[in-house]
Amino acid sequence: MPGGSGGAPADNSQVMNRVSSLEKENKDLKKVVEDMKSLVQKLENRVTKLEGGSSAPAAQAPAPKKPAPADDDDDDDIDLFGSDDEVDEEAEKIRQERLAAYEAKKSKKPALIAKSSLLLDVKPWDDETDMKKMEQEVRKITADGLLWGQAKLVPIGYGIKKLQINCVIEDDKISTDFLEEEIT
Repeated sequence: MPGGSGGAPADNSQVMNRVSSLEKENKDLKKVVEDMKSLVQKLENRVTKLEGGSSAPAAQAPAPKKPAPADDDDDDDIDLFGSDDEVDEEAEKIRQERLAAYEAKKSKKPALIAKSSLLLDVKPWDDETDMKKMEQEVRKITADGLLWGQAKLVPIGYGIKKLQINCVIEDDKISTDFLEEEIT
């Protein structure tokens, strides 16, 4: 067993060196955290001042204190994420004002009107139907939300032509069934 006890002091010194380096790293990290807390506090005070806060910056949050020397196991006191259990009344008031302004602005916008573009084929009953007269009759159909567009005669066979006419309709006011009934 003499060879086994000779390795223990070497292992012990490695562990002690590791613990020592971790303590130094921990101390450095605590200093960084304190610096960050101080910086965050300064920024909060500046934002409060810029927003025209009615309360004094010092009254909102006390200046960060130097941590009292404590055990290395006492890390539970630090809130790294800065969770706020308190409700900031001024921030809530500003939020409500902005929401009200947004709703007012949104209500002033006109509603979106759904429109459809239709290409209608009007076919004659026989080869003797006057398609120019048919176009005039179709264009006589007027209604709110109906706008007639371009028309042309397209041959379909044996000298017979059909009328192709374009129109734009507002979906809420005009239906394709209405147009079909009016044309026939």
